[in-house]
Amino acid sequence: MTKASVCTIGDEILIGQIVDTNSSNIARSLEEIGVAVTRMLSIGDDRKTIINTLRNELKNNEIVISTGGLGPTKDDITKDALKKLFGSNGYIEHSGQLKIIREILHSRGLDMLDINRAQALVPKGCEVIENRLGTAPIMVFRFPKERFGHDATLYSLPGVPHEAIGMLPEVIDDIVSHNPLSAILHRNVMVYGLAESALSKLIEPWEESLPDGMHLAYLPNPLTGVRLRLSMYGGSSEEEKTLVEAEIAKLKAILGDRIYSDTDDTLERAVGRLLLNAGKTVSAAESCTGGEISHLLTTVPGSSAYYLGSVTSYAVSVKENVLGVPAEIISEHGVVSSEVAAAMAEGVRKLTGSDYSVSTTGLAGPGGDGVNPEGTVWIGVSGPNGTITQKRNYHNDRRRNIERFAASSLDLLRQMILKDINH
Repeated sequence: MTKASVCTIGDEILIGQIVDTNSSNIARSLEEIGVAVTRMLSIGDDRKTIINTLRNELKNNEIVISTGGLGPTKDDITKDALKKLFGSNGYIEHSGQLKIIREILHSRGLDMLDINRAQALVPKGCEVIENRLGTAPIMVFRFPKERFGHDATLYSLPGVPHEAIGMLPEVIDDIVSHNPLSAILHRNVMVYGLAESALSKLIEPWEESLPDGMHLAYLPNPLTGVRLRLSMYGGSSEEEKTLVEAEIAKLKAILGDRIYSDTDDTLERAVGRLLLNAGKTVSAAESCTGGEISHLLTTVPGSSAYYLGSVTSYAVSVKENVLGVPAEIISEHGVVSSEVAAAMAEGVRKLTGSDYSVSTTGLAGPGGDGVNPEGTVWIGVSGPNGTITQKRNYHNDRRRNIERFAASSLDLLRQMILKDINH
């Protein structure tokens, strides 16, 4: 299998000034085409360290992708280090990238300076993938077999995530066209409502009986649940596809409605499909989630066909005066209660005229209310056949609690819609 290393360059990463999101995106894209990532490294802005580290990675991998250190200022020394590593004897100006630089600057009302023009200079002998999204070109250095004992290629990308990730598909296309890659067959199954440990225990017999060559990965996420990824390396023949589909069918028999999708999906897209296919609409009344549920629903293209609107009823007065929650219910049961969640859901459903509605009232933290601990949420879901509520408790920081509240609300909404469809 073709091996790769991903290297980020820049002191700002090593001192924690910025978070490296490039490496994970690059590694994911490489894995999808059958390239095994062996290492992910961060290198400081030191010429000798850059050269020695990249040289070592090229010795051990057929592909090395670096990001960063290609800005217009004098402290960006990566290009010079790459020139020395490659053994180039000078620079040439790349006319295509120069044209892009000029267009970008002019669109911003800026003049071309010498430091801008210098970004179009690349070491002689390297190839260039023009960066349409920024000023620094993507440089491709191909090393012959005699240099490292195998054919090796170094791709140097800018560090700005918008540019690095935006141009990554072209880099991947170049890798595919220059390397004999073994295909990898992946299928994803999305599960919500089970912790990773509980899920692992439940499907343990199934996992232990997987055919040779089939691999399972658990990929948990607070917003999407656990993504189970089935993989077969070395090809994607019809026989392999049939084997994977057979295992997914067995998994569905075990997990039932806990599976909300058999593709790499999100709860909001799954809910949206159910609503769209059923010709139904939804609204939301949010307190502790502060609009997070509505945000998730409206990130889905075409959500205007089923999402009507929401009320962010953070204050008690809004719960009472806008949603119509009776003051005596709040007085008797407290704001964080099943009764208030139900009344909120029913109130916003009546207010908007939606077929379904979802509500949240809880304590994202820090701190509880003397009755309910931090991380408590009551979820209400109202539909044509009645209203249900559910209490959930999480033990995370405020932001993570809000995310978990919203995801759990979408899943309870999904379950009600499914129940109505199946009856």
